[in-house]
Amino acid sequence: MAHIEPFRAFRYDPARVALDQVVTQPYDKITPEMQERYYISSPHNLVRIILGKRDANDSADENVYTRAAKFFADWRHDGVLVQDPKPAIYRYSQEFTTPSGKKMERDGFIAAGKLQDYSDRVVHRHEQTLSKPKADRLDLLRATRAHFGHIFMLYSDPEAEVEKLLRTGEDPIIDLQDEYGVRHRVWKTSDPALVSAVRGKMADKKLIIADGHHRYETALNYRNERRAQAGGMATPHAPYDFAMMTFVNMDSPGLLILPTHRVVHSLQGFSMDSLRHNAGEFFSVEEVDPALDAKRATAILKEASHTGTSLLGVSQDRAFLFSRPKAPSSVFAGYSLQHQGLDVVQLHKALLENSLGISEEAIRNQQNVKYVREAEEALERARSGQANISFLMNPIRMREVRDIAFAGGVLPQKSTDFYPKLLDGLAIYALE
Repeated sequence: MAHIEPFRAFRYDPARVALDQVVTQPYDKITPEMQERYYISSPHNLVRIILGKRDANDSADENVYTRAAKFFADWRHDGVLVQDPKPAIYRYSQEFTTPSGKKMERDGFIAAGKLQDYSDRVVHRHEQTLSKPKADRLDLLRATRAHFGHIFMLYSDPEAEVEKLLRTGEDPIIDLQDEYGVRHRVWKTSDPALVSAVRGKMADKKLIIADGHHRYETALNYRNERRAQAGGMATPHAPYDFAMMTFVNMDSPGLLILPTHRVVHSLQGFSMDSLRHNAGEFFSVEEVDPALDAKRATAILKEASHTGTSLLGVSQDRAFLFSRPKAPSSVFAGYSLQHQGLDVVQLHKALLENSLGISEEAIRNQQNVKYVREAEEALERARSGQANISFLMNPIRMREVRDIAFAGGVLPQKSTDFYPKLLDGLAIYALE
């Protein structure tokens, strides 16, 4: 089943750089403003590799990927990045505060995980991927031959046996706080007996990709390329048969999924009255106080969820609660009963597509829909006129993600927001 291995990570030398000035959020969470801030923070910030600046004069010989490869080679040569002397697995803890103000800790570990085709039924996805991000990540991997970001994997361990094994009481080798106030700590474990025990505990696990679907499929594509170059022979212990993964227990109380709200914009002739009429075929629609704040919106959604799906639609001056779903099964053609009960599927099929007339392709290409984490931001965009309407929703539950993934299904894009994100730059897995 799941196959993990220790590896000799390249890590920043804290004597050469301030660690909190060189690590980054995952590449797909880096805005242009964040990219600029990372560039300014340190000449060795990892953003130069994972999301470098493009230039109008870029060519086949000089481009963002060749520059990334040169940065990586130079930093290793200059001792900014140093490889650990022994293969290890790395316990990774994140202490954070939830949007509601609760203190939590999420524990996991970083290791080299074997790449396995979805058809093997060991690694399971829960989201669809897009071709453009995979092409970009593949070009970077070809140029650098290293994995800089984590693939966030979930496994089930109700008794937390793996977590208990890794709590050795030693001091962390990394302890820093990111720009969101999350504390990140890393411990290194090279003891062969302990590594073997963790490998044994993981051997019967099935895995779900929480974050990093594009990176995982890119790694698979790269593996297949390298196998083809080797004459089509499978090389199960070659470095490119593995990728850097962070494994987290899906049964842990520290695992948090936040909702991702939908902000609908640029619809011609949008009308809340028309929406109310059209949506009446699929939900009970109740008008609520349009001045509600994020806290009140969250409370309304939570209370209404006891009767099934609950969604809030807020425009510049009105607000509707959509609850007690009653859409005919024909709306969900091709979707399993498990899918049909999910809030995000009800929102996409009944409201976005059938009530507002936004095509599935337009949603996929984010032509009329943007995604935001914070309810306050979703409300502000609607009330300021930047959007026709913002749809607020409850978070999906871990058991729903698990059941869909293990059944071979996938969710609409941006269905899950596992918080906090895994920092890039804590460890690097070089293939050569």
